[in-house]
Amino acid sequence: MDLLTNPETWIALLTLTVLEIVLGIDNIVFISILTDKLAEEQRARARTIGLGLAMGMRILLLLTITWVVGLTEPLVTLLGQELSGRDTILIGGGLFLLAKATTEIHETLEGEEAHGVARGTATLGAVLVQIALLDVVFSLDSVITAVGMADEVIVMIAAVVIAIGVMLVAAGPLAAFVGRHPTVKMLALSFLLLIGMSLVADGLDIDIPKGYVYFAMGFSVFVEMLNLRLRRRQDPIHLRPTFVKELAADAPGGETPAASTRG
Repeated sequence: MDLLTNPETWIALLTLTVLEIVLGIDNIVFISILTDKLAEEQRARARTIGLGLAMGMRILLLLTITWVVGLTEPLVTLLGQELSGRDTILIGGGLFLLAKATTEIHETLEGEEAHGVARGTATLGAVLVQIALLDVVFSLDSVITAVGMADEVIVMIAAVVIAIGVMLVAAGPLAAFVGRHPTVKMLALSFLLLIGMSLVADGLDIDIPKGYVYFAMGFSVFVEMLNLRLRRRQDPIHLRPTFVKELAADAPGGETPAASTRG
């Protein structure tokens, strides 16, 4: 009861909840892009399971807080740079995110899907494995931040549960919006590149204030929203994948089919 009647508890809960939601934006973007490759009837389930894994991972880390704090101790020295367990996880996760975002950009423009392979070829298991791998990195960063802002584990867990609930509500509309607008998807993938670079820098003890990263992302979203509003009466941009060029080459006289000239 003392905890519930203490104003500092509620202030900490509100602050942590907002922080968890902000830190979870990159997680939602990553999940939205991955689940877009699934069959439509599997996407909502995959988003729910993915965010459920994120919540479970964060609660587990909070319950083993002593171990998490121990991850900040130097583990190895590489080229004069001391690396802790946390640093190693962040660097590995950042490199994975850079590679994954680059691969997704390639596949969106020139990959198998662009060569006529329909959506739904990805398996639910493969998507969930990738989500789980990044959940470890995002959860670790989130929990270490939370530890520095609150003293009570129960307050941290409550903030995580509330934040994941908000994300569950927002994930569906966000995924649908990203799927409808190719330019937004490219912007989201560029955000993942930025976040991956930020994670690697953090692991190497190079301080890039997160405020700068989130400001850049927020300003980009603002500009893109203006672009979408100004062009709302026009058809969305259509990407020009490789298979369109192949169809054009096979057309009589080598003329480009009318449908492929858009974009």
